[in-house]
Amino acid sequence: MPHQENNIEKSTVYETNKLNLWYGTHHALKNIDLTFKEQEVTAIIGPSGCGKSTYIKTLNRMVELVPGVKTSGEINYRGRNILSKSYAPEELRTKVGMVFQKPNPFPKSIYENIAYGPKIHGIRNKGILDEIVERSLRQAAVWDEVKDRLHKNAYGLSGGQQQRICIARSLAIDPDVLLMDEPTSALDPISTMKIEELVAELKKDVSIIIVTHNMQQAARISEKTAFFLNGEVVEFDDTNVVFSKPADQRTEDYVNGRFG
Repeated sequence: MPHQENNIEKSTVYETNKLNLWYGTHHALKNIDLTFKEQEVTAIIGPSGCGKSTYIKTLNRMVELVPGVKTSGEINYRGRNILSKSYAPEELRTKVGMVFQKPNPFPKSIYENIAYGPKIHGIRNKGILDEIVERSLRQAAVWDEVKDRLHKNAYGLSGGQQQRICIARSLAIDPDVLLMDEPTSALDPISTMKIEELVAELKKDVSIIIVTHNMQQAARISEKTAFFLNGEVVEFDDTNVVFSKPADQRTEDYVNGRFG
């Protein structure tokens, strides 16, 4: 008998419809239609400058911090268009965490890095903060390495540990979605493997959208892959299809290393 859960339709977390974005006169994203489901890892691949990072930063509206940006189309998160005037970016960012390419811990203790988000959301009880800090560091698979130095500066950690602290900081707000923009590109192979194992664990609770220039990584960790080229989505399908039987010649050329 097949597993029942295979037949259950997963809920849509994000959907972008005819999303366009301009930096001044430069048309950086062109008619992007993509759908992201819960409990899945979606990889976004493509050569440098193709719009991957710009796209992921539209999903939490961080791209709006860049002067001269204009957008059109829709970005629906759980059925609500986040580009509408009534949707506050701060509300969105309580549900959607972000991890960047280079580890960027705050110049504070490990504990204060993790407690920062919950404190902003009004949690002051030390017992509750202690629980959140421990839970988040455990989820980020770094608790055992840092539990005896929680009140030391996070800058004293290795790059791989700092990146897991940044992931723990995102998890402390109990996000629904985690956006990851090339989270392992500055890390060594062992740290990269730890983050990939972590992604596989986290997707049980959090939808993950990851930009990566590492195609082996995309093939290893994602269920779905979108291939971006010149600001457009060339192909979006199950990861094994994109890598083994792509529908578009440009996808085949890219995944086989013929350009990019």
